[in-house]
Amino acid sequence: MQIASVIVDVPTMRTDKTYDYIIPEEWTDKINIGTRVAVPFGPRSIQGFVLDIRDHSEITKLKKIIEPLDLTPVLNEELLQLGHWLTETTLCLKVSAYQAMLPSAMKAKYKKILHLVSDTHDTNLREIFGQKEELSWEEAEERKVLPLLQKEVKKGNVEVRYVVKNKGNKKWVRSFHLLLSWKELETVLSDFPHNAVKQKCILEYFQKTGKDQLSINQITEGTGATLASARSLVQKGYLQEKQEEVYRDPYENRVFKRTEALKLTDEQEEVMAPIVRSIDDKRHETFLLYGVTGSGKTEVYLQSIQRVLNNGKEAIVLVPEISLTPQMVHRFKGRFGDDVAVLHSGLSVGEHYDEWRKIQRKEVKVVVGARSAIFAPFENLGIIIIDEEHETSYKQEENPRYHARDVAIFRGNYHKCPVILGSATPSLESFARAQKGVYTLLSMKRRMNNKDLPKVSIVDMREELREGNRSLFSRELFSKLQDRIEKRQQSVLFLNRRGYSSFVMCRDCGFVIQCPHCDISLTYHRHTNQMKCHYCGYEDHVPTICPECNSEHIRYFGTGTQKVEEEIGKLLPEARVIRMDVDTTSRKGAHEKLLQQFQEGKADILLGTQMIAKGLDFPNITLVGVLSADTMLHLPDFRSSEKTFQLLTQVSGRAGRHELEGEVVIQTYTPEHYSIELAGIQDYNRFYKQEMMMRKIGSYPPFYYLALITVSHEDLMKVVSTTDKISKYIRSKISKESIILGPVTSPIPRINNRYRYQCLIKYKREPDLAKNLRMVLEHFSQQKQSKGLTISIDVNPYMMM
Repeated sequence: MQIASVIVDVPTMRTDKTYDYIIPEEWTDKINIGTRVAVPFGPRSIQGFVLDIRDHSEITKLKKIIEPLDLTPVLNEELLQLGHWLTETTLCLKVSAYQAMLPSAMKAKYKKILHLVSDTHDTNLREIFGQKEELSWEEAEERKVLPLLQKEVKKGNVEVRYVVKNKGNKKWVRSFHLLLSWKELETVLSDFPHNAVKQKCILEYFQKTGKDQLSINQITEGTGATLASARSLVQKGYLQEKQEEVYRDPYENRVFKRTEALKLTDEQEEVMAPIVRSIDDKRHETFLLYGVTGSGKTEVYLQSIQRVLNNGKEAIVLVPEISLTPQMVHRFKGRFGDDVAVLHSGLSVGEHYDEWRKIQRKEVKVVVGARSAIFAPFENLGIIIIDEEHETSYKQEENPRYHARDVAIFRGNYHKCPVILGSATPSLESFARAQKGVYTLLSMKRRMNNKDLPKVSIVDMREELREGNRSLFSRELFSKLQDRIEKRQQSVLFLNRRGYSSFVMCRDCGFVIQCPHCDISLTYHRHTNQMKCHYCGYEDHVPTICPECNSEHIRYFGTGTQKVEEEIGKLLPEARVIRMDVDTTSRKGAHEKLLQQFQEGKADILLGTQMIAKGLDFPNITLVGVLSADTMLHLPDFRSSEKTFQLLTQVSGRAGRHELEGEVVIQTYTPEHYSIELAGIQDYNRFYKQEMMMRKIGSYPPFYYLALITVSHEDLMKVVSTTDKISKYIRSKISKESIILGPVTSPIPRINNRYRYQCLIKYKREPDLAKNLRMVLEHFSQQKQSKGLTISIDVNPYMMM
């Protein structure tokens, strides 16, 4: 008898352990470690992952596994180890770690079924169920018998059972295969009966296309014949009908022009050498590829991958989300064709599932994707590349709170292969590790075509206001925009927020309209004339009079992309503008479509939020304008200067990447801030030194590690007392060198009617901290009185809000 240890799909602390089940004899060879199975758990059947198989168990009465949900394991030995490591380092539940590795199509959906207990003689019930023992929940709702059945559930006459519904649907296509040789086909056609016109059309279509297999769609489009006609030919023995599985391909209607490797510059050759050595020696090493914008990092990635593929191995490339800067997909598909799978959030559930299955079936060798692509189920990895490694989107903000960079290094170590972290503005943590020799630093200081970096001018908007300019555009930026439109060159305008105005305020009494469920002001969206909360989704109409003092002087403050677009329309009516923000790119494929239009020269100005800051490479862009460089500087976040510097450097790098010279205008109210000053001259090294000094004074990373504990509940007093207990407990368990700040209210004290308190731990070496934090989580999950209380712990947080 074989026993499987299964971790079940119930994401709670209490069930975060393995349960033993008997493997029924008929499934003995089908169920392996890493397979998903359906198991009975209480009254329901749920999904679980098999983590171990043994021949005995300490428990005497065991239930049997219902059935396997996969024919082959979905998690290999490495991913199971990785899941265990994630559980330890991010303090998440084991089942959450394994779920994060799989496409959402494979996350189980549960179907509720009402089951009639066999010895029931109730005539009413017999009437409802008829000859069947079971009734689906949906059918009971439809027939309006659910309230009655719920009473019977309480009496014990009817049971509610949960059944796992495996959602990973494959796509099938009906096709017809020609059973005749071309010679036989000619003979059959010459004697074909006159009354079977459509059937003859089908056979002639096979002859015309020269294909011996066609899908039913191809047949109906090509001949106008129906399925019935094709089936008549099957009965006559001319065709054979088949059901075939096909992949949903998000890039199906696109042709990618094949590209060849470019000749490398001396700088590129220099940085390639150590990477190639690491690939050939099958040695794990982490490289920080620090190259200015436009220095040709992508070509280094492509040629490193080619080397890996020549050695018969596989590659993972991570790029920041934003529907994966379409240009990146073009470059990889152009170079490696069908060997590339693409994974990102813009795909439908089915497309994502199919791309994942191509990887698992070893039908592709390269994966290009956003954060979660780091879990691609490759078994023979030769290289992992993280482009724009400083991007905060590589850190997941809900459980498991992993950073893709850490997972990449874990996998690189396992496969003995190099990891490349590329950026023009590396994160301070990575650059500090490179300085210490933990990572190997590779530098590229010149642009590909030896062009200079664009000239940057910083405009003090306080001066503009003093001199009576109340426009969103400084005089310098406006005259340069006019100049570019006359020369038929393109400009990019960057604004760090979406919506029309940040907030709505009364000019008489200063009242700002807040969300009733969260302690945050509502954002005004003009095209719907509504105010929205970007945290809980609450919406409201804009009042015409102030709710506090009844004044009619309600004004919109702050600047959003819609407002800028409107202003350009007034000042430069001849300018053609493409706006890119969350509102205009929410539809599938919209991001790519808008960039395509801009590339084809159908607009003079590309106006957008963060999504246009990176990865764009258009020859005709000669001007970049940053409308407000300060929006991030004043957030309660120790990384705000670093994020500002990175963003300004990245966005400036979009200008003058080809033959034409580029210029950048940065508008700001704090021109003297070092992050803005140094972004202007693109001096990363000076910025690094200055910022490291600030971090040392404040005891922040990379000098200290952080752990952020956030407690939330609807009762404020409960939140305060719980946070206080936790911080006292942790304080008693850590060394004197570590620092605990708090408990204090979160920067956003209430979200969705739940109060939030937090405490921050800063530490250098605390070997037992993870164990003690897990104890905190376990203690509060077991207490009856802590119902509704949520405690989240983020180790090395990126979001301090």
